[in-house]
Amino acid sequence: MKVKSFVTSMLILLTSLCSPVVASATPFKVLVVMSYEENNPWCQEIKEGIDSVLGKKSDITYFYMDTKSNFKGGADKAAAANELYRRLAPHGVITADDDAQAMYVLPYLKDRTDVPVMFCGVNADAKQYGFPTKNISGVLERAHVSESIAFLKQLLPSVKKIGFIVNNVPAGKALQRQVEAEKGKYLAAVSSFNLVSTSAELRKMAATLNKSTDAVYVDSLEGITDDQHRPMTNKEIFQVFREVYRKPIIGANSYHVEQGALCAVVKTGQEQGEIAANQLLQAMNGKPVSEIKIAQNNSGRRLINVDTMDTLGITPRPIVMIGATLVKTR
Repeated sequence: MKVKSFVTSMLILLTSLCSPVVASATPFKVLVVMSYEENNPWCQEIKEGIDSVLGKKSDITYFYMDTKSNFKGGADKAAAANELYRRLAPHGVITADDDAQAMYVLPYLKDRTDVPVMFCGVNADAKQYGFPTKNISGVLERAHVSESIAFLKQLLPSVKKIGFIVNNVPAGKALQRQVEAEKGKYLAAVSSFNLVSTSAELRKMAATLNKSTDAVYVDSLEGITDDQHRPMTNKEIFQVFREVYRKPIIGANSYHVEQGALCAVVKTGQEQGEIAANQLLQAMNGKPVSEIKIAQNNSGRRLINVDTMDTLGITPRPIVMIGATLVKTR
């Protein structure tokens, strides 16, 4: 009997060891609320960053507020995001860009939950939203304006006056505040900072800037409307601007250079997403949010559009090209 009992026990043990291991349940549920549209290049970059950190550790649900194409509908989208939040009961939340903070986090999450919330892509001063709080931290987005102007000067030393043109939205106004604060450090004078809302305004300002500047820095143009009041795509907006403005353009993002801007030192959505996702992972694993400091993007990538460089007749010194990523117009 003892031998039989021993053999039976060994068979049970071997069977358990040889049985396939059942995968454990996904440990975290995460809700990501994006300010803009799903096909927006910046949102796609942020998603890549988030997925690279949390993709194998979490069940991630993405919600898009579409405020570039329908800013007025943002409040309704925020309410829908909150209904989704209540149904999901996530372990953590990531909110991207300023519209999500103003329209969703402040009315629905701030001081109303203990669930950790990490923001990213925020252009405004965090204090404007009352951040940080006991459960809210994140990462600020700051454009590499000074570095981009310095890079342009390496490509084209004759540049002396820079103009700026952005959409008349919170992100554009936040960039304006950044430029006002740091323009004394730039290697070229800031001739003007221009906020526009329509394609007609864009054309008119492009003609003015063509006479008054040596180059223009563009950012946050998504959502400008055409003559039929339809929100335009990034590509459409850039085509309208380049038809009138014939001088060098500095982009703030990689897609600007891919669409025809001469150069940029770009911030990346991937960096924003990675930092916020790592912060949230720490919080969901038990680290108090109060110990997670607000961060800021640091990395920048130098990009040059070789098609535009040829069109403008620019022949840079070879040393300027070292380390830069060369792209062609898409």
